[in-house]
Amino acid sequence: MNYYYCYKTPDGFDDIVLSSDGKYLTGLNFIESKTDEVHNAESAEYFKETLRYLDLYFNRQIPNFIPAYRIEKLTAFQKEVYAILKTVPYGETISYGQIAGTIAEKRGIAKMSAQAVGNALNRNPICIILPCHRVIGSDGSLVGYGGGLKNKQALLELERH
Repeated sequence: MNYYYCYKTPDGFDDIVLSSDGKYLTGLNFIESKTDEVHNAESAEYFKETLRYLDLYFNRQIPNFIPAYRIEKLTAFQKEVYAILKTVPYGETISYGQIAGTIAEKRGIAKMSAQAVGNALNRNPICIILPCHRVIGSDGSLVGYGGGLKNKQALLELERH
């Protein structure tokens, strides 16, 4: 059984829909980006840890824990991208090209596509906790965010202050 909860975000952000299989967080998406997943919450009990994380985060506090989550059916490439993504500190950014370069170096190849990294991040089902908003274009531009560029910009601004 799947459970859903709509988290009311502060002004400047779209609200967030959380989903759980009853044990793990399985989705955390801005409503505008995943309108097909909006349902009424059946129980906030499954989301206590995630709600605490989000409350801290949106109050400009760095959570010292990660809620238990599960992402199924990741490719080996997506796992590599997400592993690098998890190392990007709060308030900092990395480019798609930098991630691609790290993977290319690790694999011992000359080049990896930054666009492939973008495609992998576009499938991120757990935004904020897996901070794909911290990934920017090589020229510093805010490009590509499944949760909407407005939310990406607002998240980066929140982390800068």
